[in-house]
Amino acid sequence: MSAPLTITKSDGTRQPFQEEKLAASLRKVGAADSAVAEIVGDVERGMKDGMTTADIYGRAFALLSKHHRGAAVKYSIRRAMMELGPDGFPFERFVARIFKLWGYEALTDQTLMGSCISHEVDVVAWKADKLVLVEAKYHNEFDLKSDAKVALYIQARREDLSGALLDYGGVKRRFDEFWLVTNTKFSEMAIRYGECKGLKMVGWNYPAHGNLHEIIERNGLHPVTALTSLTRAQKRDLVGRGVLVCIDVIGDPAILDQIGVAGDAKERVLAETQMVIEQGK
Repeated sequence: MSAPLTITKSDGTRQPFQEEKLAASLRKVGAADSAVAEIVGDVERGMKDGMTTADIYGRAFALLSKHHRGAAVKYSIRRAMMELGPDGFPFERFVARIFKLWGYEALTDQTLMGSCISHEVDVVAWKADKLVLVEAKYHNEFDLKSDAKVALYIQARREDLSGALLDYGGVKRRFDEFWLVTNTKFSEMAIRYGECKGLKMVGWNYPAHGNLHEIIERNGLHPVTALTSLTRAQKRDLVGRGVLVCIDVIGDPAILDQIGVAGDAKERVLAETQMVIEQGK
């Protein structure tokens, strides 16, 4: 009996290829059973021992795009979050966009004075009855995690700012919550420390309910970098203009003309964008 094929993760480690794991990820984004079976079968036939997860993803994504472009976009969300980079500023604006959808006003890159020192806070979000401070920790590689050191310094900043009266929304008040949000994962030690200290931590798949992936799906906040009908340069142009999520393209389609997408190309982008939004509902 031959040994099972292995795949190479982005950190260089190997693990057995699990076809059900691939199938489950395809079903999760709405791919039909017939499409799942065809894609998994095609990937298996082309498998070679040691093939990278990126190669497998690329093949699965290309096949899924032929079956259902909207599902393909949802399948690519995690990678699309990486394309918001290379630095963390677009991710900070993305986090602010989440809070705005939740009814908050939000500003990025704020300097606040604590009891001992000043702090650069990535996002400050507020409404009448709540003030939230957010550290948005961006990583441009899947396997980079926010570790215990990150949680420790967030707790220290939370403590130093705890007594500060902050003027947002025309009201001087203390903050209600201090969040740590990352586009990847937390280490086990970071989670243990955060839970012990009562930190509000949101990562790609943490907590089990209310994680970043779930927030994106439930609120239809698919990043524009997931759209397959735009070139990489066009995506960067949109992000540079502060257009980060698909719903904002539908809300202001003229932005596509400003980046040189017009005519039939514009209609294709808008059709795909609408499909993604409708699938997310």
